Order: sequence, then C-alpha cells, then structure tokens
Amino acid sequence: MQRKYAGIGAILMLLSVALGAFGAHVLKAEIGEAALGTFETGVHYQMIHGLGMILASVAAAFGGNAGRWRWANILFLIGTILFSGSLYLLAITGWRWFGPITPLGGVSFLAGWLMFILAAWDKKQQ
Repeated sequence: MQRKYAGIGAILMLLSVALGAFGAHVLKAEIGEAALGTFETGVHYQMIHGLGMILASVAAAFGGNAGRWRWANILFLIGTILFSGSLYLLAITGWRWFGPITPLGGVSFLAGWLMFILAAWDKKQQ
C-alpha cells in the first residue's frame, strides 16, 4: 500500500517541477506577477507535500501504525488537490471563488502532518 503512496508522491514531485517550469516560461507573460506568485505558492506546497508523501511511505516501511501513515498520505494528497489545485485555478482563471477552497487544503495539510507526528511517535513501533 505504501508503495502506491510513494509513487503518487513522486508523481506530485514530477508535476510540481513541470508546473513550475510552465509557470516560469509560459504563464509569466500571460497572467501577470501577482497571479504568478499565487501559482508558484501552489507549486511550492505541492512539492513539499509530494516529498512528505514519499517520506511517510519510507517511514511506514520501518513499522508503526500503518493506518496513521496511510492517513498522513491521504490527507497530503487531498490537501494538494484542494490547496494547490485551487491556487492554480485562481491564478489561471482569476475566478475569486476558488479562494475559499484553499484553506480547506491547508487544514488537510495540517491534519496530515498531525498523523505523521502521531505515526512517528507511536510507542508500539519502539
């Protein structure tokens, strides 16, 4: 199961590099500096949480509460879709109604990191 999440994390990393290059080389002239900053924030958080998924998957191989590691990965993925996805759409379309979706992704990131902490500190694995 964790190999699947490691693969998804790697895909998120690959896409973040591709989206970052797309933003820098294609979108820059099209959407303006402020929107580009919004887009880059989405790329940044996607990259961090793609790496977080890979780390959680590797850590799960060492044991502990598999459910917490799995939930960390699920929440990182949901957060990336909601947080980064809403920022990408906001930057490209300018539709402000994507803005209220972003904090939901942030809450998902926080919950994912909480699951990461709980899994890492699980006394059963020591």
